Amino acid sequence: MTQNNFIAGVPWRNTRDLKTLVENRTTYTLDNCELNIFETHQQADDVNLVFGDLVLTTMLKGKKIMHLFNRPGFEYLPGESVIVPPNEVMKIDFPEAQLDNPTQCIALSISKEMIEATFNLLNEKFPDKMIAKDWGLDLSYFHLINTQDLSEIINRFIRIGVKDGSREKDLIASLALKELLIRLSQTQARDMMEKSYKELAAGNRMAHVIEYIKKNIREIISLEDLASQACMSKAHFIRTFKQDLGLTPMEFVLHERLKLAKQYLNIGGFQIQEVCYMSGFRNITYFIRAFKQEFGLTPKVFQTQKN
Repeated sequence: MTQNNFIAGVPWRNTRDLKTLVENRTTYTLDNCELNIFETHQQADDVNLVFGDLVLTTMLKGKKIMHLFNRPGFEYLPGESVIVPPNEVMKIDFPEAQLDNPTQCIALSISKEMIEATFNLLNEKFPDKMIAKDWGLDLSYFHLINTQDLSEIINRFIRIGVKDGSREKDLIASLALKELLIRLSQTQARDMMEKSYKELAAGNRMAHVIEYIKKNIREIISLEDLASQACMSKAHFIRTFKQDLGLTPMEFVLHERLKLAKQYLNIGGFQIQEVCYMSGFRNITYFIRAFKQEFGLTPKVFQTQKN
């Protein structure tokens, strides 16, 4: 989880204004959606929450235990989002919430009409997807780690809902909603690929490319290599990869190398220069700069804090 992927800028309610200490709710209504900000200021168990529309929830501060789809509960932390279908009951525990350590999250409910219209348009304009046959949301991948793109559009939507007082507010929100749905679909596609690329590699070009990247992450990898693995022209490959996954191929390679570097630093016992080269980087200065941009800390500081 990266420092860049945290959501910021949501106002806290004044303690005097709280109607309840458990899931105190502030609502901002816009066309085709409703932005809810929830705060909890004391420990609680078995709090039920349900919406009539599909909901994107994003954790901002503190920790919840979320129970969905009659499955065991899972920790829900800042930097993460959960997609919940209409009328699905969220059962939530707040094991650590206190007045001086509250939890805060948002829940953005999106109308069925907006979701259908957006994905119908995408399927009409960009039908040649390689990871999933159609644009849309797959609720098999409902618990997501926020990407930078997803966090940026959530942050933008919060600013529109909470702070924008212009007459054009609903139009701006509508455009932001469409981008948000695209980013969600791409984030889910990456999540799916991370979990199933080995099984899909024999019959899916993008899965094969991702398997190739992971197997050769310590080697020099070029766009030409990747396009060749996909049996596509370089221009078509870049366009298709970015459309399906929301990252360029080389951005994906960089993220994979940074994840590997983070694993080595968590293990401990390696010099920073060793981690740099073991993760596929060829330049220590570039490695340090890229690591800090992704995780908010230099590799040395990250290693020191972990050990």
